[in-house]
Amino acid sequence: MTTRTALVVRGGWEGHDPVGTTELFVPALREAGFDVQIETALEVYADESVMSQTDLVVQSWTVGDILADEMHGLRVAVENGTGLAGWHGGLLDAFRNATDYHLLVGGQFVAHPDDTIDHEVDVRPERADHEIVAGLPPRLALRTEQYWVQTDAACDVLMTTTHAPRPTVPWHEPVTVPVTWTRRWGKGKIFACTLGHSVTELQEPTVHEMVRRGLLWAARGPR
Repeated sequence: MTTRTALVVRGGWEGHDPVGTTELFVPALREAGFDVQIETALEVYADESVMSQTDLVVQSWTVGDILADEMHGLRVAVENGTGLAGWHGGLLDAFRNATDYHLLVGGQFVAHPDDTIDHEVDVRPERADHEIVAGLPPRLALRTEQYWVQTDAACDVLMTTTHAPRPTVPWHEPVTVPVTWTRRWGKGKIFACTLGHSVTELQEPTVHEMVRRGLLWAARGPR
């Protein structure tokens, strides 16, 4: 059995602290037996020799642009079994012009109305036995950005949040959107979470444990 490899790709907009947030999970990956490789450029996605041997990509790259050969390399790797995982803008507000990336991940950030607000995140009762959320509190109260994401039906949604109508917003009814989901794409698995704006948020015990489990869930199994 070979040692599995986790590739941490971090960069883009510094406001989401791609270094600080990813460093929170590097020890957990190593404890799980992964050889962790860290890259600060997207070119690695175009390197077939690296990507074919990568069992998990942890991406924290807010906005920016991805080149066609980089996108092709990432997509092919996932379809062939490489896991892809991330949180907040590092996964869900990356490469705004790359619709093929949005198709791969299954969701795209479009807004966080009223910026930082008090809101709740709920585990979907029918998915409460999923290994990523099993045993975690069914409801979590947070004061942070409440992401509004657009997703599709291929996502297995584990957690949601509801954007309530209020005087400062234009919608009239509560709008429930995904917070955490998984996705199978070809032979690969994808884990996405809208939480994680800062190191402090990712240090919250429930959030940290849920993301840690999500990373391990997405990874390809031992080969």
